[in-house]
Amino acid sequence: MLTSGLQHVAAMYAGVVAPPLIVGAAVGLSGTELTFLTGASLFTAGLATFLQTLGVWKIGARLPFVNGVTFAGVAPMLAIVDTTDDKADALPVIFGAIIVAGLLGFLAAPWFSRLVRFFPPVVTGTVITLIGVSLLPVAFGWAQGPNPAAEDYGSTTFLTLAGITLVVVLLLRRFTRGFVKQIAVLLGLVIGTVIAIPFGVTDFSPVTEADIVGFPTPFHFGGPQFALAAIISMCVVMLVSMTESTADMLALGEIVERPADEKTIAAGLRADTLGSAISPLFNGFMCSAFAQNIGLVAMTRIRSRFVVACGGGFLVLMGLSPVAASLISVVPRPVLGGAGVVLFGSVAASGIQTLVKAGLEKDNNVLIVAVSLAVGIIPITAPEFYHAFPETAKIILDSGISTGCVAAVLLNVVFNHLGRGRDDDDVTAPMEPGEEISGSHTAKAAHVH
Repeated sequence: MLTSGLQHVAAMYAGVVAPPLIVGAAVGLSGTELTFLTGASLFTAGLATFLQTLGVWKIGARLPFVNGVTFAGVAPMLAIVDTTDDKADALPVIFGAIIVAGLLGFLAAPWFSRLVRFFPPVVTGTVITLIGVSLLPVAFGWAQGPNPAAEDYGSTTFLTLAGITLVVVLLLRRFTRGFVKQIAVLLGLVIGTVIAIPFGVTDFSPVTEADIVGFPTPFHFGGPQFALAAIISMCVVMLVSMTESTADMLALGEIVERPADEKTIAAGLRADTLGSAISPLFNGFMCSAFAQNIGLVAMTRIRSRFVVACGGGFLVLMGLSPVAASLISVVPRPVLGGAGVVLFGSVAASGIQTLVKAGLEKDNNVLIVAVSLAVGIIPITAPEFYHAFPETAKIILDSGISTGCVAAVLLNVVFNHLGRGRDDDDVTAPMEPGEEISGSHTAKAAHVH
C-alpha cells in the first residue's frame, strides 16, 4: 500500500506543483513564499483526495481517484493577476473567487450530473486541448530564464538546459518501463537540476531557509476578496472542472468494473467542489481529478481506493513539511520549462485524443471545434485583442479556456441539439451520456498510460 501510494504521488507530483509555481511567479512571490504556496497545494490536494476516496456522507465517489490543483484554472488566474492593480491583492481575489465557485458548484452537483449530454467529446476535447495550448507559452517563458528583464533572458545557456531536460524526459519515456517510466517528468527535473549546478543557476537557499515542520497558515496571503469578474471567470473554470471530473469518473468506473451512476457522479462532484471551496482557506487552488492516475490504475490494475487514500496521506505530510515542498523551488526555471513542454503538451494531446472520438467526420462538429479553438486561442496569439474592453470583462475574455469552453457549449447546443430533427444527416447520432464521455476519457486514460 505504501509503495503503490507513493507511485500515485510520483505520477501526479509535477502536475500539482506546476500551477502554484506559475501563479506564484506571476504574482512575484519570493522563493520562501513560493515554497509556502507549493506546500499549501500539496496539503490541499491530499485533503481533496481524502474526500474523494474515503468519502463523508454523500460526498466522495469512493473510487481510486486522485485530486489535485486543476490546470484549467491557471490561465484565468493569470488573467486575474494581470488585471489586478496591486499584485498583493491578486491571490486574495483568486481565493475569494474559488471559494464562491466551489460553494456554487457544490450546490449544483446533483443537477450537473444530469447535464452530461451537453458536454460530449466535441466539447470536452476542445476544452482539454485549449488547456494544454494555453499553458505552453508558460513553459516557453520558463525555458528562457527566471527574469524577463535580465540581460541573459533567452540565452543559449538557459535554452540548452531546457532542451537537455526535454531530451532526458523523452529518453526516459522511450527506453524505461513501469514505475520509472511513470515518473519520467520528475526524474527529468532532478537530472536537469543536477546538470544545471555547474552553470550557477541552481539556488538552494529555499531549502536551507525552510523549516522541517510547518502548517499552511489559514489565509497567509490575506483574507479573501470577492470581485464579480473574477468570480464569474472561476465559475466557468468550475464548469470545465466538473465536466472533466464527470468524464474521468465514468472512465475510472469502467476500469475498476464499478460503473459510475448518477448518484456516484453527484457524490464525486460534491467532493471536487467542496475540496475546492476549502482549499483557499489553506492557500490552495481549485481541485479536480488527475487523469494521469487513472492511467496508472489501468496499468497496475491496483484498484483499491485505500491505496490512493494512502497517496493522499503522503501529500498531506509533504504539505506539512516546508523542506519537502521547497525541493521543487530549487529546480531552475529553464529546467522546469523543458519538462513543462512535455507536461503541458501532453494535456493538449489528451484533448486531441478525445476529439478523435468526437465524430469529426460530421461538418457540424468540425465547425464547433474550429470556431471554439479560434476563440480560445485569441488571448495567446493576439494578447491585445480585447484591449478596448473594461478591465473586469478582460479577466474573463483573456482566458482562452473560459471563452473557448463557453463557445463550444453554445455551438454544440445550436448545431447538435436545436432543430436536430430538421438536419439529421449532418448531426452526430445521439449517444448515452455515460457512453460518449466515458469512451473519450477511456481513450484519454489510455493515452496517459
